[in-house]
Amino acid sequence: MPELSERKKQILANVVEMYIKSGEPVGSKGLISSSGMNCSSATVRNEMNELDQMGYLVQPHTSAGRIPSEKGYRYYVDNLMPRRDVDEFTKRMIDAGIAPAAGDPEKLVNRARELLADITKCAAVSTAPVGELNIIRKIELVPVGMHTAMMVLLTSNGILKSRLCRIESDFNVTILEQFYNIVESFFIGKPSGEISPAEIQTIAASVESNYFVMLPLLAAVSDLSGSTNDSKLILGGGANLLSRKDYGDKAIPLLEFLNKKEPLSEVIRSSKDDLSIRIGSENLFKQLEDSSVVVSKYSVKGDNSGSISVIGPTRMDYESVISSMRYLSDLLGRLITSALEE
Repeated sequence: MPELSERKKQILANVVEMYIKSGEPVGSKGLISSSGMNCSSATVRNEMNELDQMGYLVQPHTSAGRIPSEKGYRYYVDNLMPRRDVDEFTKRMIDAGIAPAAGDPEKLVNRARELLADITKCAAVSTAPVGELNIIRKIELVPVGMHTAMMVLLTSNGILKSRLCRIESDFNVTILEQFYNIVESFFIGKPSGEISPAEIQTIAASVESNYFVMLPLLAAVSDLSGSTNDSKLILGGGANLLSRKDYGDKAIPLLEFLNKKEPLSEVIRSSKDDLSIRIGSENLFKQLEDSSVVVSKYSVKGDNSGSISVIGPTRMDYESVISSMRYLSDLLGRLITSALEE
């Protein structure tokens, strides 16, 4: 495929940006009026016709102007889209919106998803850290009654899990000391996915006379640590898609697809780069052929940990969405790292 001339690049960029703003096909006269290009309408019309033949533009109706094709969007995103920092208004909105969640990693991830849906007017997805990066950082046992206590487990990447535990004996100082000694010796600093039921039985047996007291507590540790490895993928802002005219009657089937956890999880997991943009048929599933999926990973203590994503029509304001996501994912990673170091 021959390289585009500078004039064709300028025309393609203008068509994409005008169509994103208006949702209406772009004609040669409107393009010249909007962009101030110093050439005739006939010249622009010929260039647009060639871009159509090359597959970058599409004419939806014979008498209409042009709109970007999937190929046109891809070329624009990869080669023509300006890379800019988030604007000050959006930056202030993000800073103010996420501040109340500072200090709580789970709330930070949830708030980031909510903000992203509000800013982009698309669906937003957040994932919490999973896999081998989930090192057990802290386990607390807080008595709330004579025989019951709340167990709280925190991983190095900010996943917080809790559950009530019950034992037949009273929670006394001896039991708590023995529990914390076991926690320090066997669990702190260990990947949460490596705690097996067989190991729990072995550890409980080592305490001999307190076997039946420790076993339910250690089983609770195993349950909580295992649950941290379930991908905590949450969809928000789905209702935004109902108001996007690009989807029409396809919005509800799309929402039904997005609410199925496993295929959506596969869409997010398949994105390997720090920032990835899949447009239309580049997505794994036919249900996303009219959508773009933008995934931005956030890092905690230098490791890729989770992600925030936007799902919306291919007529997406890529420049605005991407600048907001870059800023938000960077801020999210820094705030979670700070919360875990406190």
